[in-house]
Amino acid sequence: MEHQPDTLQTLLDKQALHELVMTYCRAIDRRDYALLLSVYHDDAVEDRGAIFSGSASEFVTWVQKDAGNYVATVHRMSNTLFVVRGDKAEGEIYAEAYHRTSGDTPMEVTAGGRYLDRYEKRNGRWGIVYRTATMDRCEMHPVDQEAYRAFVAGSISGAPGADDLSYKALSWLGRH
Repeated sequence: MEHQPDTLQTLLDKQALHELVMTYCRAIDRRDYALLLSVYHDDAVEDRGAIFSGSASEFVTWVQKDAGNYVATVHRMSNTLFVVRGDKAEGEIYAEAYHRTSGDTPMEVTAGGRYLDRYEKRNGRWGIVYRTATMDRCEMHPVDQEAYRAFVAGSISGAPGADDLSYKALSWLGRH
């Protein structure tokens, strides 16, 4: 990998890219589809192979339909490596996505892989212009209903959408 000096602007750009990736997670898990669309530029392409390939707006529509299959999702990003070259950048982001299915026999599905992204800064705003992903592992098992009920008894559960506690508790979400 070629050496790239970390100037202050490069470091600021890398932080902006990291926040963009974290915003993707929040948007997809809270089912905030306007926020999800905002991480992409208008002409962006999302390419998940046979699962989905199309524009960012088509991807958001697909996610919205697919979300009905899940009671909860949790997207976590870990290793993030960004290479910034002016107003263009590339990133490899390790991801783990947890999904709990709905229905009488719910399953827990955890997939691990990597997002391989290309970004551009346009009018001072970073956005995804191309994203593809690998699937490096996947696990699936039935939900332990008794353990889940015991764990959540008395706790405040998260929720997809605007009913999530974060919208009431966090002022930066603009709802209190």
